[in-house]
Amino acid sequence: MVWGLGAWLAGRYSHRWKNLLLGYAAVELIIGVSALVFHATFVGFTRFSYDTVLPAIADPRFAALFRWGGSALMILPQSVLLGMTFPLLSAGLIRLFPQTSGPVLATLYFTNSLGAAIGVLLSGFVLIAAVGLPGTILTAGVINIVVALAVWLICRSLPPGTLPEPAAVVAPGSSAIGERRQLLTVAFLTGCASFIYEIIWIRMLSMVLGSSTHAFEIMLCAFILGLAFGSLFIKRYINALSNPRFVLAVIQVAMGLLALGSLVLYNSSMDAMQWVMQALAKTDSGHTAFNFASMAITMAIMFPAAFCAGMTLPLITHALLKLGHGEQSIGSVYAANTFGAILGVIVAVHVALPMLGIKGALMLGAAIDIAAGLLLFWFSPRAKGISASRVSRFGPAVALAVALLGLGLTWALVQPDAIKMASGIYRFGVYIPPETAKILMDKDGKTATVHVVSNQGILTLRTNGKTDASLQTGPGAPVEDEYTQTLLAALGLYHHPRAESVAMIGIGSGMTTHSLLASPRVKELNTIEIEPFMVDGARLFGKASERAFTDARSNIHIDDAKSFFAVNPQRYDLIVSEPSNPWVSGVSSLFTREFYARIKPKLKPDGVFLQWLQIYQIDYDVVASVLKALGAEFGDYVIYETMAGDIAIVASATKVPEPSAALFGDPGTVRMLARYRVTGPADLEMRRIGDKRLLHPYFEGFATAENSDYFPILDLRGAKDRFLGRNALGIGELASYPIPVVDMLQSRSPGRATPGGVQVEGGHSPRLKDAHIARQMADYVRDGGAVVRAVAPQYPKLVAPG
Repeated sequence: MVWGLGAWLAGRYSHRWKNLLLGYAAVELIIGVSALVFHATFVGFTRFSYDTVLPAIADPRFAALFRWGGSALMILPQSVLLGMTFPLLSAGLIRLFPQTSGPVLATLYFTNSLGAAIGVLLSGFVLIAAVGLPGTILTAGVINIVVALAVWLICRSLPPGTLPEPAAVVAPGSSAIGERRQLLTVAFLTGCASFIYEIIWIRMLSMVLGSSTHAFEIMLCAFILGLAFGSLFIKRYINALSNPRFVLAVIQVAMGLLALGSLVLYNSSMDAMQWVMQALAKTDSGHTAFNFASMAITMAIMFPAAFCAGMTLPLITHALLKLGHGEQSIGSVYAANTFGAILGVIVAVHVALPMLGIKGALMLGAAIDIAAGLLLFWFSPRAKGISASRVSRFGPAVALAVALLGLGLTWALVQPDAIKMASGIYRFGVYIPPETAKILMDKDGKTATVHVVSNQGILTLRTNGKTDASLQTGPGAPVEDEYTQTLLAALGLYHHPRAESVAMIGIGSGMTTHSLLASPRVKELNTIEIEPFMVDGARLFGKASERAFTDARSNIHIDDAKSFFAVNPQRYDLIVSEPSNPWVSGVSSLFTREFYARIKPKLKPDGVFLQWLQIYQIDYDVVASVLKALGAEFGDYVIYETMAGDIAIVASATKVPEPSAALFGDPGTVRMLARYRVTGPADLEMRRIGDKRLLHPYFEGFATAENSDYFPILDLRGAKDRFLGRNALGIGELASYPIPVVDMLQSRSPGRATPGGVQVEGGHSPRLKDAHIARQMADYVRDGGAVVRAVAPQYPKLVAPG
């Protein structure tokens, strides 16, 4: 919004300034200098807010007001100045070249948008990885300063008298004022529609490309490129147009129809990604090709409508200049478009997506664009010439008929395929079998699209196509995710059996919350979930999650975890962090040193923090970056394997409490764990990998730095590791060697697994499989008739006949 304020201020007062190019250079210089000091200012303000201000604010409403107000103040001056740059530069050049104002405007829109697209890719794929967020902001600041100096030198080199005074603004008549209002209204509406498109397209493509930060950067780049080349295209024709408003009307209607076309292409975009995933080799060059293919798919969805959007602002501004409204029109159009864009984001996120879904929200944006076009059609002056006048006479009726036909056909015939959307095609290149799967829930939330899918007796909860939880609802053995969902609770209570106050980050299926509430000692459990529809999805897990919704001790808070803990003074005995996969954009911030530094004071002196971390689809050095970050803040930790590919890290500010068998004194907990053949402490000890004293030197040996908000290694690397199929499964196998080196170094015995106590279905580590085989062998020798199942083909003689 303040960006639009800056544009409005520049347009409102630019006619008072003699040398706009010099003013532009001054603004760029101030922006550059502020960028040089921004990181230090931000870190200091953040520390002051978290350590001093927020803990002292009792009312969450005032805390939210402080967060919003403080964030706005941090970026307010730069944002206002950034909003001034384009109007100042445009007006300054138009003063130099008044006869070519249209091409000048279109060229500047093109170069500005092209630079933004390049900046998105350069910062996301190169600079942040090389110099982190602080270095990237410094680089941008240096570029601002260089630009300022270059423009200043150009101004100095111009002969005296070269820079003309601003053209006199002709006092507009009532008709000109009305036309100005109409055109600014169209600028506002097209900004609103365009950003509704962008939000919806990003959500749609998150289920095609994935929800990683790099995928978002590709989407943003494609959208901006559409704007850029639309501006470049109109440059050739803008001065020759006898009736730019009529042309603008055609473009607005065409933009709405092309946006509807993106829905038509959507299902095919997932088919294209399936082909890409199956065709590309999982190599570095294959990953590069994957990014190019992702860009091509994104361009097919976004580019046509964005191309039209790129033509609108040059045309609107050019039309206002021709009407005699002067250079202030530039800032006015830019401001109106920006305010419309802000409204579009709010409408898309908070209203259209939750209430209308992806299809309905995109159709709303299309209807806004079409309405803006029809407004121009009806009030556009008649063009010159017989044929032109016929077009302008019948244009509104034709446009209305075509628009209604397009909207009607889209509503009746076009439907995004929920099965394809829920499949996460970007991960393995395969769809959920449509002949056996049933969609139980399909909701487009503010932060994610949530599906609950039942397929062959297995219930899965999926966000943007990524499975976040699953449950065996039939008679079969538990599925893999169940172990992690349940054992996270068990391990937390294993090390802190007296925990009374518990916090849970991320509800998932609700099974972990449900399992924690099996302990009668837990007096209060706060579950923090950012997406309301995730809570609705968890309800569908029935008995497996019911205590999360029926137990009086359970409180579910819809909030961001960082915000919740920042304003909530309560301290906890146990905090369990079970967010989505860390390569998902935004989620990786829950695995940084800064987050661990903020969460540690929320624990009581003997409190325990428990972190879930996948070790599949991310490499060893990425896992090491997380363990370095956690180890830098927590004095001790112990790592357990819950299933092959998932580890649970039990951490403490000082010393992780020794485990207690009291966990198995609770009848509810015993019944819960019996499903997973965990009947005693030994069955949990078999999953123990090692403690900080033993393992941290191993993780410190990796050259990678600790994962940080400012150097987001996990965020940058996670998506590539996922594509390449990398993993760190060897971490779970450290305790699986023939000689128990890890146990010996820790002076611990893994203990004996109880009879039948370790189940190997679901992909556990060799250690657990070996324990199961050994138990079966012992049973055979002891009982003389026990059957060793086919999990031990290397011991065929032990299998009883028949």
